[in-house]
Amino acid sequence: MSEFVSDLVKRVKPSATIAVSMKAAELKRAGKDVIGLGAGEPDFDTPDHIKKAAIEAIQQGKTKYTAVDGTPELKQAILGKLLRENHVSYQANEILVSCGAKHSISNLLCAVINPGDEVIIPTPYWVSYPDMTLLAGGKSVLVETNIDADFKLTADQLNQAITSKTKLVMLNSPSNPTGKAYTQAELVAIGEVILAHPKVLIATDDIYEHIYWGQEPLVNLVALFPALKDRVIIINGVSKAYAMTGWRIGFAAGNAEIITAMRKVQSQSTSNPCSISQAAATAAYNGPQDCLMVMKTAFKERHDYLVSALNDLPGVKCSAGNGAFYAFPDVSALVKQIDGVHDDVELSTWLLENAGVAVVPGTPFGAPGYVRLSFATSIDVLKDAINRIACAVKPHFA
Repeated sequence: MSEFVSDLVKRVKPSATIAVSMKAAELKRAGKDVIGLGAGEPDFDTPDHIKKAAIEAIQQGKTKYTAVDGTPELKQAILGKLLRENHVSYQANEILVSCGAKHSISNLLCAVINPGDEVIIPTPYWVSYPDMTLLAGGKSVLVETNIDADFKLTADQLNQAITSKTKLVMLNSPSNPTGKAYTQAELVAIGEVILAHPKVLIATDDIYEHIYWGQEPLVNLVALFPALKDRVIIINGVSKAYAMTGWRIGFAAGNAEIITAMRKVQSQSTSNPCSISQAAATAAYNGPQDCLMVMKTAFKERHDYLVSALNDLPGVKCSAGNGAFYAFPDVSALVKQIDGVHDDVELSTWLLENAGVAVVPGTPFGAPGYVRLSFATSIDVLKDAINRIACAVKPHFA
């Protein structure tokens, strides 16, 4: 029946991270002993006060449609969070609540991209950026970074990549898959480039904002450059910080005209996000925030262990991150040592089959020769995974 599938959709690749997680789950159901380090999902449970708010919403009958762009209560909670934590001020008509941050990005692309418009995406990138751009009719312009450049886009690279067709720049900090975050000085340099190109928008994907342990505070581009406020679209949500991936609540903050266009897109696709999830997200933003530090402390401990352990493996080189919950090692030397393995994709399959460890290859992130490992799991599980990998690869270096 492939003749009925559109040519556009045939060009879209399925999410690599979801595919790896599904494969690992499938093997587990078949009785295989597999450790899955593919999922970008906190292993913590949603905090109790957030779950309680959802239960109360059900009991109070808050199970009907809400406004397309979100309940007034949640929008006010988001406005409060942006002012309190990010030192930026918005109005309610500049906020759109969606079914996850991914939905927010999709809404944005559909709302602003005309056929042939270019979207600048630094590599490595979150796997969905290019395909969402494709679905919106845009063209991805991939700007390569590497481990020696700390996996971050420089102002010079950005300036050289901008053309008359550039509509949007995607910036993810802290980054999936690298865990790297832009410093204030780096953002200032990027902001100055954007200022010089008044027809270019920039989306800041801040979903890992609270999973950050860098030496200086994270600063949003809007706080640094108030003059850019109308051209910056802030993307965020509750999934990662509050361990609420399944609740599917994200938001966008930006220029009212752009947000109105995004709301129009959403009104003709999903309409409003789940009313119960919105009540839970309101409690997340308005309630106690100590849960954030508990989770961040655990992620930092796991990061420190995993990066060190990976660097102790032969053929592996891993740079330390300062946020998110991923390690992104260079495994190109390891690939060369294993007969029958020619790239990071084949290495990922080999590790699954020979070590029982599921990782995501770097190629779908735009970074051949790397793999991504999630440390959103316990230290004991990470130690088991490293031991398995070590036992599988060390004979090839004998």
